[in-house]
Amino acid sequence: MLHAFFLGRAVAEVINDRTERLLTDSLSWLGQFDAEQREALRQFTEEVMARAQQAEATYGSGTSSSSANGAASADSSEDLQATIDNLRAEIAQVRVALQQYRSTTA
Repeated sequence: MLHAFFLGRAVAEVINDRTERLLTDSLSWLGQFDAEQREALRQFTEEVMARAQQAEATYGSGTSSSSANGAASADSSEDLQATIDNLRAEIAQVRVALQQYRSTTA
């Protein structure tokens, strides 16, 4: 009877550990997927803006000062988005490490 109790307890612990690891891996993958999709969207937006600016320059509409202002704001926006994406990835890594720490100390 005592052996069955400890066997059941060990099974529950292993299932709990594997479930936690699966959940952690899934959340990590989801965070990475989200960051990749945001990067793809940023690159798409950047390409569209570059083509629009090229077409504008080709047809001669607009002034060079408005193009320079648009390029400067696009660079700062890209830097901000990259920083946000990096911070989200770091938060996901910290969550994984924290969950692993919790599972080893429990």
